[in-house]
Amino acid sequence: MAYDEELADRIRDLIEPGPAVTERRMFGGLSFMVDGNMALAVSGEGGLLVRVGSDLHDRLVDHDSAHPAMMGEREMTGWVRVTASSVEDDADLRAWVTRGVEFARSLPQKS
Repeated sequence: MAYDEELADRIRDLIEPGPAVTERRMFGGLSFMVDGNMALAVSGEGGLLVRVGSDLHDRLVDHDSAHPAMMGEREMTGWVRVTASSVEDDADLRAWVTRGVEFARSLPQKS
């Protein structure tokens, strides 16, 4: 399944452009990198994969909008999968994008 191009465009409108922000196709979706660190991805399975860090992970996971992100059978600690219906509203999308970007910016820059 291809990723949602419209959702990717909405994210581009929210992330401040510049040399620190890049995009990379990976894992069947489109990843947004900040300072070389993956912040979030438009998933090929629908919705978003958002990097939130282990400190926020458990607080943000709920049964309606965000679930633990899985890589095969393994849970990806510090990542959540956000359903497509949970980011239809621009304010909700902005909140998730902000979380991912802020976490990526808190990490050491990769060259």
